[in-house]
Amino acid sequence: MKLYAVRTRIIKSGDNLADVILESLEAQGLQLQDDDILAVTSKVVSYAEGRLVRLSEIEPSGKARELARRYHLKPELAKLILREADKVYGGVEKAVLTLKDGFLVPNAGIDNKNAPDDLVVLWPMDARKSAEKIREEIKTRTDRRIAVLIIDSGLVPLRIGTIGLALSVAGFKPIKDNRNEKDLYGKPIAITRQAVADDLASASHLLMGEATEQVPIVLIRDAPVDFDEGVYGGSDLMMPASECLYMSALRCSNDHEGKKRT
Repeated sequence: MKLYAVRTRIIKSGDNLADVILESLEAQGLQLQDDDILAVTSKVVSYAEGRLVRLSEIEPSGKARELARRYHLKPELAKLILREADKVYGGVEKAVLTLKDGFLVPNAGIDNKNAPDDLVVLWPMDARKSAEKIREEIKTRTDRRIAVLIIDSGLVPLRIGTIGLALSVAGFKPIKDNRNEKDLYGKPIAITRQAVADDLASASHLLMGEATEQVPIVLIRDAPVDFDEGVYGGSDLMMPASECLYMSALRCSNDHEGKKRT
């Protein structure tokens, strides 16, 4: 498998991402081939879609001020977190753990890194539709069968640092189901599924970086994935909280502590 970091100009609101991607590939002497995958950061998708908010135009509520006080956030940012999140669980200094479109993410995916002063960037309105739109336009213009992967930074419990997280996929199956297969010793595999899209997102994230790299696109070639015509996101990539090891274990722990205190 080969990965190519693709540098671009600064993406602005209203830009056509297909134009930017194709221009940037050409500038680096890269030509698309069938079964290439384009990993795209959610931030540039949001920029192109105009998903930016000016904090100075936000009027914090009392609930937002309380959340801001508790976790040392700007009250205006806290208001946006409460607006964008489906659920708020708690947090640490400068970050709140939220549920957003089925994903556990800090601050409902809102980011002020690599954004102009007073502006923050929200997640794309519908990452699944965004991936499909980019893929279809590039397919039409290049006559190449490609796939698109929209990614953001994510966290793993108790691990230091960010990894790549797939928000949506268009053109390949994001999950490999190993259940009912056998391991090296012939034992049946009971629960294992491989998050293929997240694996590719993390590999791309390594090249994209988190600071001034200006690499919002990664071209992935010869990836060991099952290509198809599907578009995936949200529930296609998530599991119910009742089946999640972390969520279920924490809920049981809290229930147990509560019973002990009573």
